Amino acid sequence: MSRVTIVPEEDRLNAQIAFATEIDKLKRIIRRNLLIDGSRRENTAEHSWYVGTLAMILGEHAPPGTDLQRVVAMLLVHDLVEIDAGDTFIYDPVEVAAQAEAERAAADRVFGLLPADQGTWMRELWDEFEARETPEARFAKALDRFAPILANHHTEGGTWPLFKVRAEQVREKVRIIEEGSPSLGAYALELVELSVARGHLSE
Repeated sequence: MSRVTIVPEEDRLNAQIAFATEIDKLKRIIRRNLLIDGSRRENTAEHSWYVGTLAMILGEHAPPGTDLQRVVAMLLVHDLVEIDAGDTFIYDPVEVAAQAEAERAAADRVFGLLPADQGTWMRELWDEFEARETPEARFAKALDRFAPILANHHTEGGTWPLFKVRAEQVREKVRIIEEGSPSLGAYALELVELSVARGHLSE
């Protein structure tokens, strides 16, 4: 009986399909914040699509020369680690303390499913996003922080009153937005102050 040998091209495709199957799991990771219509909580796959689209429509608020295609790619992969690590609530210090180690392990496994060249490329995008040392990463992180503030503003505070989040905690996250985009940071701060004025966010 002859032995069937898988050619390298088939190995590569099999790895890509394995990755494609694995990342479908991102659709089942439920985040804390609500959809803007308040009907339900969003999942992480929806969040990644949303902030990637925001990068395209709000790109003029990025620093001049920012590579928006890289920003979009970064945002599409930035939360794939949640397949293993889950969603971290940024206002919970216990969850945040354990986040980095869990997400690094997840990145090793998830991106390791791909052929080496593609896995390295996606892991570099993820590492760049986490480090926030480039204009692209800072703008991507700004959008990642901007989206929940926008959603909470449109849902009468959304998760803020539910988890007893205070205005100063949110303003701290706005500083991250300002680092990536001063104009979006200013707009986010306006939303925070308006939410305070409306009684949807406590001082």
